Parts: sequence; C-alpha cells; structure tokens
Amino acid sequence: MLPAGANDLVLTHDILVEGVHFLPADPPADVAWKLVAVNLSDLAGKGARPTGVLLGYTLKGDAAWDAAFVAGLGRALAAMDVPLLGGDTVGYAGGPRVLSITAIGEAPAGGAPSRGGARPGDRIWVSGTIGDAGLGLRIARQGIHGPKALADRYRRPVPRVALGQAIARHVTAMMDVSDGLLIDLKRLADASGVAATLDLDSVSLSASYRQQAGADRAARLSAATSGDDYELLFTASPEADASLRTRAALIDVPLTPIGRIGEGLGLIMRDAEGWVPLPPRLGYEHGAH
Repeated sequence: MLPAGANDLVLTHDILVEGVHFLPADPPADVAWKLVAVNLSDLAGKGARPTGVLLGYTLKGDAAWDAAFVAGLGRALAAMDVPLLGGDTVGYAGGPRVLSITAIGEAPAGGAPSRGGARPGDRIWVSGTIGDAGLGLRIARQGIHGPKALADRYRRPVPRVALGQAIARHVTAMMDVSDGLLIDLKRLADASGVAATLDLDSVSLSASYRQQAGADRAARLSAATSGDDYELLFTASPEADASLRTRAALIDVPLTPIGRIGEGLGLIMRDAEGWVPLPPRLGYEHGAH
C-alpha cells in the first residue's frame, strides 16, 4: 500500500501462465476474464475499490487467439467496471503464453485490512462456496461431463470486490482464497501469530459440487485444498456478526462461519467425527513440484 492523500493506493500484480494457471484449450475470452478477476480479487481482500489495470501480454503470432482475448478483455473490464490504463506487449515465439496484470485500487487511509490482524476469540468466516473451481478444473482436464456451474467457477471467477469494501472495517484480518482454503487459512494464522481451528463440516459446498463429488470428509478435504475459489477469508470479533451478515445480505453474498482463532500457532481441523489430520498438501504451493 502507498499513501495517497485521504486514501491508500493498493497495488497487486498477478501472472497467468498457460499450462499452469489455465489450460491451452481454454477459450481466450475466459482467460482474459480470469486474468482480470484474479487481480481484482487481491484488491477485494484489501477492501479496495479498483481504479485501473495495466496489462502485460505476449504475442504468439496467433491473430485469432489475440482477437478473441482482446474482445473478452473488453467485456471483462466492462463487467467489473475497471479501466485499462496501459501496459506492454512483447513478441514471444517459444514456450507457453504468459499474461499479467497490475491492478490499482484505493482504500481509506489506514483502513485496508491485512492478513496479520486475527486475534484469539475471533470467528473465522468465508464467503460463497469452496471447491467448485478445483472440481471444474478436474472435470476439464479429464474431459468428462460435469455441471456447467463448476466450469464457470474455474474459468470465470467473480471477485468479491463489493463485499470486501462493505466489510473491511468490521474484520480483523482478511485475504482472498486463491491457493486453497487450508493453505490460505494457515498463512493468515501464521501472519497473525495465532492458531486457527477449522470446522470442516461447516465449509460451504455448492449443490453442483455435492452432486458431482459428494459431501463426506474426503469431498470436503478435496474442496478445502483446491485452489481458484477467489472467495474472501476473514476473521472478526463475535460482536461483528450482525454487521457482517447485514452488509453481505445487501449485496447477496452468503457468509459462513467456519472456525475460531485461538492461542498458539498453526492450523488444526475437526469435524463431527473428531480431529481431522492435516493432509500432506494443504493447497497450491508456488514453486513446489
């Protein structure tokens, strides 16, 4: 964040790499949508209002792909109400496509929540549903039939920008869920120097997810370790419950309490059967193989 008069500037930069963050067969317009959305999701996690984006784009000599991407980019920017301020292109013959955006936003001075403010006694909350995008990606990779809603959550996530702005002053810590609920909750707990206890049974699954994968412990663990949800994960004092629910209801986004913050360090899980061992992989880890 950078001070900017009455507001703070919030800057974020995300890169999408073909074969890592999107599939080569994904429609270019969907790739453009996702590129904008994942960057605005970072702003949402800071309660920031987007003011513009800068684009970095690799030209691969495929005019049809480029034209479809540009058309999709225009539609995404219009839908998310953010202008393209500029950027750069580069010719790049070898290797996968590499696309990036720098997103710029504004938050009230000193009012952007960090991921390091959670306190013992806070409740842990998440918006929307978890696991849809990861399951949508699995379906796309396997080429099997599945609900369209799951594919849409993978290819066209909706950043919770309005929600982030609505609740920012009522939370103690907040971030978006990009690499998986478990790994991102552990990052929040570690940054705050606290312990997070997750109630796995409380993790909200969509009807489409339940239809495709079920809702048992294994299904919930799969949802909680998959990435690309782009929901908001936050903590707040129990006294803030009513304010949070009221503000979320005004913009029609469901919120679910999924655990508690306590003394200590790290992440623990439980469900109706008792304590749940942490899986070896909590989510997507950059640089891991």
